[in-house]
Amino acid sequence: MPVKLKYGSSTSFKAKSKSLLHSRLFRIVLISFLGLMVAGAVVFGYFYYHYQRVVDDRLNAGPIFASVSQIYAAPREIRDGQKLTVSVIATDLRQAGYNSNPKLGTFQLNGDNIFIKPGPESYHNTDGATISASGGTVQSITAENGVALSAYELEPQLITALSEDKNRTKRRLVTYQEIPPRMVQAVVAIEDRDFFNHGGINYLRTIKCGFQDLLSHHMSCGGSTLTQQLARGFFLSPEKKITRKLREIMITFQLEARFKKQQIFEMYANQMNLGHIGSYEINGFGEAARTFFGKPLGQLDTAQCALLAGLLQNPSYRNPYRHPDRAMARRNLVIDAMVETGALTSSEAVRAKAEPLGLAPPNIDASEAPYFVDLVHDQLVQRIGDQDLSRQSLRIYTSLDPELQRDASEAIEIGMKNVDELVRKQRKTPKGEQPKPITYPQVALVAINPHTGQLLALVGGRNYGVSQLNHATSNRPTGSIFKPFVYATAYNTSLNGTSLGEDGVFTALTQLNDDSQDFGTNDQPYTPGNFEKNEYPGMVTAATAIAHSLNIATIALAQKVGYQNVATLAHSAGIASAKATPSVAIGTYSATPIDMAGAYTVFANNGVHLNPWMVASVRNTNGDIVSDFSPEGKQVLDPRVAYLTQSLLEGALNYGTAAGAVRGHGFTAPAAGKTGTSHDAWFAGYTSNLLCIIWVGNDDYTDVKLQGAHAAAPIWTEFMKRAIQLPQYSDVKPFVAPEGVTTARIDRPSSLLVDSTCPSNSFYVAFLDGTAPVNTCSQMGENPQNFIQKIFGIGGNKAVTPDATHPAAISPATTPAPIVHPAPNTPPDGNAPDTTQQPEQKKKKNIFQKIFGGGKDKDQPQQPQPSPPPQ
Repeated sequence: MPVKLKYGSSTSFKAKSKSLLHSRLFRIVLISFLGLMVAGAVVFGYFYYHYQRVVDDRLNAGPIFASVSQIYAAPREIRDGQKLTVSVIATDLRQAGYNSNPKLGTFQLNGDNIFIKPGPESYHNTDGATISASGGTVQSITAENGVALSAYELEPQLITALSEDKNRTKRRLVTYQEIPPRMVQAVVAIEDRDFFNHGGINYLRTIKCGFQDLLSHHMSCGGSTLTQQLARGFFLSPEKKITRKLREIMITFQLEARFKKQQIFEMYANQMNLGHIGSYEINGFGEAARTFFGKPLGQLDTAQCALLAGLLQNPSYRNPYRHPDRAMARRNLVIDAMVETGALTSSEAVRAKAEPLGLAPPNIDASEAPYFVDLVHDQLVQRIGDQDLSRQSLRIYTSLDPELQRDASEAIEIGMKNVDELVRKQRKTPKGEQPKPITYPQVALVAINPHTGQLLALVGGRNYGVSQLNHATSNRPTGSIFKPFVYATAYNTSLNGTSLGEDGVFTALTQLNDDSQDFGTNDQPYTPGNFEKNEYPGMVTAATAIAHSLNIATIALAQKVGYQNVATLAHSAGIASAKATPSVAIGTYSATPIDMAGAYTVFANNGVHLNPWMVASVRNTNGDIVSDFSPEGKQVLDPRVAYLTQSLLEGALNYGTAAGAVRGHGFTAPAAGKTGTSHDAWFAGYTSNLLCIIWVGNDDYTDVKLQGAHAAAPIWTEFMKRAIQLPQYSDVKPFVAPEGVTTARIDRPSSLLVDSTCPSNSFYVAFLDGTAPVNTCSQMGENPQNFIQKIFGIGGNKAVTPDATHPAAISPATTPAPIVHPAPNTPPDGNAPDTTQQPEQKKKKNIFQKIFGGGKDKDQPQQPQPSPPPQ
């Protein structure tokens, strides 16, 4: 029987075959997918652990942020009787960190009393004190143990931090707890609204930005979260590439896995760049708050927080000092974003938008004393080493007075506008000619305490952001501010009775020859001139010669006392370059403004030379002493010689070359000073408690063509007028002579003692005991000058011992001469009117001028001599 075999239909067979094929394809796809997943996981794992090591290496290398040493100002001294209120003292202490940091110190206000208690980390010991003030005046200072005190020092104020790297980056570290909530809300609102919820990556935002970048063919979309921005700032370069974006994501995962959100925000707040001021990069909200608003981050209001948050993106473009409109628009955008997130109500936003920017003054020279800080850094590197300085977070306590520094910067700003105007007038272009580029001069100011050497204020240039060259440490020819050392050398000879010729021992009335002379040596001529060409007053007194800065008379005096003796005294006073040549007398050798500040302490400090100092102490973060520094001083002059020279400098300021610029501009306090003019313009002057040097000159050493009386002295006056308004410098006293010095009232025309017949044209002169004139102006005495002697300045009255002096005209020098106020018609050239010895015509004086005196004296440019000093 036949058998029939049954086969499935062709359709069923095809279906099974297709199903099998799909099954195989699915497995292939699945296996491929799984393979890709495994490969991706392997790759991800490799890079994850690779960047884990990268992060580990970065975090284990040391602190996340570089250890930065803090620079502190000198402590503010509160004195009994000082004009001050307890609220001002409280503000000072609050800014220093008292109460907010109990380890540093605390204070308690109770009506007109304030109790101050330094903590274990204070610069001072922990002894407290109570200060009582009423009516705007400190009434009493009482120590914690009940002892009455005459003065008490407050905690030093933080000036700034040293830059932490070669890029001159500055930051002030803050903790998350020190960041005001409004600052956090502002940043989150404008930069990353889901920051506290996401795992570090906003995937939707990242994908969206990826598509935008692909379509636009460049990386411009900002899809990064705060964590990604932090990862980029810490570990990666600023280049925009896909590979960098992938690395950024891997590092973001690491940061999110290691840190809490608050820690990440804290790092972000300290890391992000918010622009630059001058040559410094400003990183972190703490530094930015001080830079832009002049106060701690915790004291910022809503509008100020919004401004800082707005600077996170493109801070240079929105720099509030350069582009206030852009900064304002971005700030208001942040405020709107805070409304959208619920951080602000609409009414709060309206009030915040109505606020002005409220920026602190942009003068970094005033607020942070950058030239001073650079010097402090250099000095510390020399003393404790660069590595020790960079590895430790040190507290460096300096000599700087922040209030005086602000006054110095403001005086420079005002004074240099006047200098620039003088330069423009000089360089006026004739009609039809192409104007030439103008080189505007540079400037330096150095202010010190003349009795301690403490460097209180320093400005090293016009604008630190433009040039970091510190002109306060640049060697420049000193010009006529050197001349007092010639006269001090001459006074030295009078101590042992050495005679300088027919006039006997040297006094302020010694006659000096200002006629044209050849002071050449080694058969090489040297015939310097005076500032006024072809003007030679002839015989003049030493007081007149220095007051009016006569070159020839000063060199003639140096020749008499010995060039070597002059140079030796200069070396002792810190002017190391001085050499025993004729031109040393008129300041052709160089010194820095800081050197000259130290040199002038020999006159202001009873003959003791002090080296200006900047660093008082270096402490660690616990307040332990790392290093203390002591001032260096030595006796260079006899106190009598210092005072006698100082009395000549009082004359230069009261009726000499500086009178118009100082007295004529309203500075009436007792002071002494000297103008200087070489290729540069100088002024050196001081009161009983403040010494200041001003220098103005060109960087290329070309002649500035401005007199010290016109360029430098007005800046000094502007500065000192501001300084004496501060409580710590307001107590200006007249100079007090030491024992052995006598003051006499002298008739100018005769250079003899005043009596009732000739009181109108006189002035006070200081003499070493026994060297004052004997005779009065109406009674010529036993040895009067005859007609010929008057012409040639010889013979006449010799100095005698004090017991032979005229009682009506001589008085002890302990009562200083009164301040000479300039007459209302003080001439604009800077010279106060002087009734005698003001030459009215050029060339040699005629016979009547030689008898009655005369001469117009100014600072002089130095004529080169055969062996010029190094510049």
